[in-house]
Amino acid sequence: MPKRLIKKITPDHHTVRSHKHLQIFGTLLHDPNLFHMNRRSISGAFAVGIFWAMIPMPLQMVAAAATAILVRVNLPLSIALVWITNPLTMPPIFYANYLIGTWLLSTPDMEKGFEVSMEWIAQSMDQIWQPLYVGSAVSGILFGILGYVIMRLMWRMHIITRFKEKRARAKQQKTLSP
Repeated sequence: MPKRLIKKITPDHHTVRSHKHLQIFGTLLHDPNLFHMNRRSISGAFAVGIFWAMIPMPLQMVAAAATAILVRVNLPLSIALVWITNPLTMPPIFYANYLIGTWLLSTPDMEKGFEVSMEWIAQSMDQIWQPLYVGSAVSGILFGILGYVIMRLMWRMHIITRFKEKRARAKQQKTLSP
């Protein structure tokens, strides 16, 4: 079940509440709804976390936390999903976002001299920022929606499977009892 797996991989509420970068939210972190594991909260957390993971900016976790608090979805999962973009995955993801942005804006890409490194991106930011951020916003929205829909479907399929198993067990017990 996704719920058990999600509980296993996300930090507990005490760890999240005591994180130094999240102290700016103060008592807003004490809302119990931010730590619930239900279909709405988990799928919303996927949308929030994946969206902010696609946006190239420092402190993505804080942005994901603020959004999770605002829309009242699972806070630990929203923060954890931001780590989709980590130092290993950032260059290829942001390069793909850049290519999407150049395609959407119909601008030529800077293929010559391109390096898959954060240093190159930082040095070329004045030339690539517009296609990078347009592509990042579009891919963040699309992948966020995709994550939301997939989690809703997975949760629903699990509920249906559990219901069928429960019905089969009840039917089996009924046939076994005299």
